[in-house]
Amino acid sequence: MTQPDPPLSPMWWLTRLYERLQRQAKTFDWYDAYYRGKPPNLPWLPEQARDEFHRLLALTKANYMGLVVDSMVERMQIEGFRIGDDPGADATTWAIWQANNMDAVSDQVLLESAIGGTACLLVAPNPGRPDRPLIYGEHPTQAIVEYEPGTGGRVRAAGLKVWADDWTGDLMATVYRPDGLYKFRAPKPTSGGVVKPRWERREVRGESWPAPNPLGEVPLIEVPNNPRMLGGGVSEIADVVEVQDRICKTLADRLMTQDYGAFPQKWAKGFPDTDAEGNPNRIDIGRNRIVTSDAAETAFGQWDAAPLDPYSAAKREDVKDIASRTRTPAQYLLGEMSNVNGETLKASESGLVSKVRQRTRTAGEGIEDVVLLVRRAAGLAGPDEQVETIWRNPEFRTEGELVDALTKMATLGVPQEALWEKWGASQEEIARWKGMRVEQTDIDPFGAITRAAGQVGE
Repeated sequence: MTQPDPPLSPMWWLTRLYERLQRQAKTFDWYDAYYRGKPPNLPWLPEQARDEFHRLLALTKANYMGLVVDSMVERMQIEGFRIGDDPGADATTWAIWQANNMDAVSDQVLLESAIGGTACLLVAPNPGRPDRPLIYGEHPTQAIVEYEPGTGGRVRAAGLKVWADDWTGDLMATVYRPDGLYKFRAPKPTSGGVVKPRWERREVRGESWPAPNPLGEVPLIEVPNNPRMLGGGVSEIADVVEVQDRICKTLADRLMTQDYGAFPQKWAKGFPDTDAEGNPNRIDIGRNRIVTSDAAETAFGQWDAAPLDPYSAAKREDVKDIASRTRTPAQYLLGEMSNVNGETLKASESGLVSKVRQRTRTAGEGIEDVVLLVRRAAGLAGPDEQVETIWRNPEFRTEGELVDALTKMATLGVPQEALWEKWGASQEEIARWKGMRVEQTDIDPFGAITRAAGQVGE
């Protein structure tokens, strides 16, 4: 009988976290199928009719889940980080962020988190450039984090990353603990697959086992989407996938009605089977033809076509249900907008804007932990250092409305840099404009040039 692994041992963590990762991956794949417009639940049809209507079932996919996720994530853009009491963005931290291509990677991490409820970022030292640690985005089907009980998700106890080696086909795993990195591998799965991998130590040339962890803490950090206190992150579409299924069922019914009931069915009564010469009677339909009969009892007619409007109305109601439950503007999902003024448009997007701001607060906590760890690894962080993520304003406004609002704010004494940020300028643009303003002041210390341009000189 195999003895159980001692609690908190590397193999114990590997077994425990791998089982949790399998469940997390299964949940992610479920929601990811809806996001990609390929829901796992096809509309119900009688078993004997499935083969006949297989073509129609392939046409029932209407991807509203992708719109729900994308409309939120496209407004979640990181523009910099404030360190401590400094009101501006920290250039050194942003340079590390940019060096790791995190403009694109952070978008991907936020997208995967919105789809499945969570994603991760991994921090690692950079032997070639100690001042620029490495940051990697980790997929929720390959990485998971566990926290120490009783810490409210604040203290990371261990992390796990698992992936399939494309070269050997073996399964690779790394357990991240504050005291070291424990690396494992499992043999290539057989044709029947393996339920539980047969893990063994993975020796890496030039490294001890376990490999040292110079960061002193678990470097795998979770970026959850709208986390609950006990349940963790939640998929952005968890509440509406059933509505998506209803829409697909309505589309299936409509398509079958179009094929079999949308065209008027004609009928004839008392029409002779043969003509006067004994030949079978055949009715030819055409715009320049008329059907006649010598039999007095003959009658012709047609039934009404099956109406399609009820299906369209039912689909529209379900789409409106998705819009209200996810706070996605209805015009995004319905594709309709006419005679809409700026105030109406702003009101229609207010729910989405509020949701994005709430999501950035929760996602920002994980991202700020990453930045703190990166700064410690680079030797930049001071004791009790605080980091704040700078997000782009998620609210879309017309140029005239925005300029008018900023002009009024300027009369209240709001600093010019803050107005630039609210206008939507990136942190690089703000830094460049500040430098241009200093150069202009040196050339024109009395402000004549700026006054001539219609601005108020300092």
